[in-house]
Amino acid sequence: MMKEYISEKRNWIIFFCVLQGLFLLVGYVDPSIRFQSILYMIFLSSVLFILFLVFQYNREISFYKKVEEWAPNIDVEMLEGKTPFEAIVEKAIKQQDVYYKRVSNNLAISIEKEKDELLAWIHEVKTPLTTMQLMLERMDDKVLREQLLYEWLRIHLLLDQQLHSRRLPFMENDLYIEAIDMEKIIITEIRSLKTWCFQKEIGFDIKLEVTDVLSDSKWLPFILRQILTNAVKYSEKSDIQIRSFLRHGNITLEVEDHGRGIQTKDISRIFEKGFTSTVDHQNQNATGMGLYLSKKAAESLKIKIDVQSVYGKGTIFTLTFPKKNDFIELTGM
Repeated sequence: MMKEYISEKRNWIIFFCVLQGLFLLVGYVDPSIRFQSILYMIFLSSVLFILFLVFQYNREISFYKKVEEWAPNIDVEMLEGKTPFEAIVEKAIKQQDVYYKRVSNNLAISIEKEKDELLAWIHEVKTPLTTMQLMLERMDDKVLREQLLYEWLRIHLLLDQQLHSRRLPFMENDLYIEAIDMEKIIITEIRSLKTWCFQKEIGFDIKLEVTDVLSDSKWLPFILRQILTNAVKYSEKSDIQIRSFLRHGNITLEVEDHGRGIQTKDISRIFEKGFTSTVDHQNQNATGMGLYLSKKAAESLKIKIDVQSVYGKGTIFTLTFPKKNDFIELTGM
């Protein structure tokens, strides 16, 4: 910080040098003044000036070092101005700190209120949606019933995504790790997609060597729902294979479809928020949120998601569940 200090005091230094030059000029012009005396005075004053700069540097720099090292998340009480100008800086920083804390608190309250209102609205909408589903299932016209149930399913999945996206930031406060029957979850999710699967002539081949996993009963179904939905969305007249097994002591679940697949350049981006595809820009049904949310939820559950795909042939999503000891941190929440 020495360079910054010298730059800050450059006007003082320039003034001192000009003053010493003036003394030299006077000693040179006026023969009545001994030039050696002028040189002695300049030498003595230069030494004193340098000592003064060093003293002031050590005295003033401590405050500005604190300012430089200060992080916004640290209380500004650590700043204490000793000089009038430092006190002005300290006061301004503290006032700004109080202002932004107030603004931040107001925004947090506003966001929390908006989240609660949206969650309440989603839950209210789900009630008439459930009633609508029961009414649609009683329709006599099979073709129209399947078409309407498909549209109903799209609305239901979009609402489900919105619900979990609002809950995701607070997910770690709502986790409860327990033994879960993965087969029941998979069967339930497949049944919820049956109308869509009938339309696209898609079947499922399920081979589960391991069915019990340690996870959260609310978030694991959501993750599987997004992956299964993605597999159905991009498949046509083919079966989706679902299999589980033990690999290196970890329970592994694979969901393989034989749909259009993912281009190599897109694989690293499919979990990015809002990313859909670099191929099909006309697909208005894709929101780019499902896989993003599932990846975020999986990270909190310590589930590793891998993707293998050959464009034009199909995709394999692999979920690797953590071992029991990996949940020590989670169960302490």
